[in-house]
Amino acid sequence: MATRPTPRPGVLDIEAYVPGKSAAPAGVKLHKLSSNETPLGPSPKAIAAFEGLAAKLELYPDGTSTKLKQAIAGRYGLDPQRIICGNGSDELLELVTKAYLGAGDEGIYSQYGFLVYRIAILAMGGKPVIVPEKNYTADVDGILAAVTPKTKIVFLANPNNPTGTYLPFDEVKRLQAGLPPHVLLVLDAAYAEYVRRNDYASGIELVAESENVVMTRTFSKIYGLANLRIGWMYAPAHIIDALERIRGPFNVNGAAIEAGAAAVADEAHVSAALEHNETWLAWTTAELEKLGLTVTPSVGNFVLIHFTKTAGKTAKDADAFLTQRGLILRAVGGYGLPDALRMTIGSEEANRLVVAALADFIKA
Repeated sequence: MATRPTPRPGVLDIEAYVPGKSAAPAGVKLHKLSSNETPLGPSPKAIAAFEGLAAKLELYPDGTSTKLKQAIAGRYGLDPQRIICGNGSDELLELVTKAYLGAGDEGIYSQYGFLVYRIAILAMGGKPVIVPEKNYTADVDGILAAVTPKTKIVFLANPNNPTGTYLPFDEVKRLQAGLPPHVLLVLDAAYAEYVRRNDYASGIELVAESENVVMTRTFSKIYGLANLRIGWMYAPAHIIDALERIRGPFNVNGAAIEAGAAAVADEAHVSAALEHNETWLAWTTAELEKLGLTVTPSVGNFVLIHFTKTAGKTAKDADAFLTQRGLILRAVGGYGLPDALRMTIGSEEANRLVVAALADFIKA
């Protein structure tokens, strides 16, 4: 007989999510490039909207996030009734798992997929099924081969974090077409705004014409509102209905609703962030490769940098070297990539400092 409360099966198998470092040695200027935050910050219009809530903190927010839904719907030409907002897209990933996966069910994701997928599956007593990737890219055939009668959800981060790779839309459609109709395909498009490839699509069209596909997005990246935790999902009406029944009644705070709506409307700020990223993603990738480092081609706002296993020249050694200079990158051993570091594309100053520091590290 148990002598104290015991967590449900699966909970204690979870390794708690560890965010990127955010501190530098005393006296050293910090350049935090570990969390894929935009160096341009949020839209001034979003800041003004946030500040406008200061005199209303005693009031509950709109429990349906109507203003935010309408702003998103207007930006993308969607039905606001098919949008649900959350406390970051993480909450929505967890909600959809809670609604559609139970004890003994299987959830599939790719080898280097977002760590939250595993956490959400295990939290519901499910079994994570990890499919090997090819060239750090999700493998559609491998995912379809992994489907069993117990499969309930397939998670696909597109583009993927931390690799920066993506699947062309034709491949995403092939994946959906190959799944049984009762299996839910979750398209995590957190970095969709950064992608400039003619064969890419975030998934809006596929959601519109399917009954088993949802797409999640975030305001934490290009919109620069990570501190407010805002995510949204576009989904079939029957899935929205299910999730609305189990979400918290005030899961998005009022400041997030106001700032998010203002951020969506400021397309000029988003364009500036995109232009900055395009310029410095290309520059950083090229300069790192000139140093002899291998960089996985990325369509996001970050790059995955690979290091050798040679003593003194490993990813761990590079991370320590960079940290001493106040350059904080993301160790990705938790993703099964112990020989790599992920670097957010930062300000011009930060990008140049990382390249210069790695040049010194290689020479040392």
